[in-house]
Amino acid sequence: MTTTDTQLEARRSGAWASSLALATGRFVLIGAITFLGLLAVTFFIGRVIPIDPALAIVGDRAPAHVVERIREEYGLNLPLYQQFVMYVKGALQGDFGNSVLTSNPVMTDIRRVFPATMELATFGTLLGTLFGVPLGVLAAVKRGSLIDQIVRLIGLIGYSMPIFWLGLLALLVFYAKLGWTSGPGRIDVMYEYTFTPITGFYLLDAVLQGNWDAFWNIFSFIILPASLLGYFSLAYISRMTRSFMLNELEQEYIVAARAKGLSETRIIWAHALRNAAVPLVTVIALSYANLLEGSVLTETVFSWPGLGMYITNSLQNADMNAVLGGTIIIGTVFIGINLLSDLLYRALDPRTRAR
Repeated sequence: MTTTDTQLEARRSGAWASSLALATGRFVLIGAITFLGLLAVTFFIGRVIPIDPALAIVGDRAPAHVVERIREEYGLNLPLYQQFVMYVKGALQGDFGNSVLTSNPVMTDIRRVFPATMELATFGTLLGTLFGVPLGVLAAVKRGSLIDQIVRLIGLIGYSMPIFWLGLLALLVFYAKLGWTSGPGRIDVMYEYTFTPITGFYLLDAVLQGNWDAFWNIFSFIILPASLLGYFSLAYISRMTRSFMLNELEQEYIVAARAKGLSETRIIWAHALRNAAVPLVTVIALSYANLLEGSVLTETVFSWPGLGMYITNSLQNADMNAVLGGTIIIGTVFIGINLLSDLLYRALDPRTRAR
């Protein structure tokens, strides 16, 4: 390589690095604005609903002077814009107030329950990716065939069926009738005294402790709700994989590869899927974010002690600090995953390096 070629390559690398840094800065700015909008929405929802925050803390039968003291202590007697400034400062520090139900700081409760939601969503996303990608590839390769129609029907059912209905049906069939899985909950009571949570991810904790009896017990509880979430993830991932693969199979490099005599298997899995995998990263990331924020009904049906169940119980008891705190955490995670997927797309797609 000549000196000129080296300088040209260095300029291209520098231009791509600058482009990536500029994109990162733009994404961070967009994320900050979105987060501020999320805080504004949750704050005004908390003030518009007909629930007095002071009465929620002390109760309906508290004397008037006690209620007034709580208003002054928490700044509820200040103008709305000042309350909003205090709210933003507290949120940036992870302070969402105390939960009425548990009397603990909301962030402490969220740290306790959020790993359960992440474990469930992670397991569901892994199942959705493991089965969704091959099904999407198969449907694209067999376009218009019976296999393609079956895969599309599976996806359509996944989009159409209410998740709470499928959850109840799954419990009836696989738990009540067949006895293949455990029922609602996360772990049997008998294992709670021999199992010590470390990270909050029970399957990982059981492996770290070498407690295989507890591991299989935990697995028997998570497999049904995770499979349900995995099915909905599969419906989305298989549909998008099929679309990306159809686009790649129509490209000129596929025609050239076939003309060179490459096997169809190599063309599909080593060339077409490799290029389709770049946008699939974004699809899988968004699917994971959707499961994190959309597992409320699943956790309620299966009594899964995660963030969705925590928000549901708090909402039923007018514990607005917990509801708004949980909503902000879920929204923040969704924003973060969305921005990260965009950055990964720019980093993995060679076409963006030339811009």
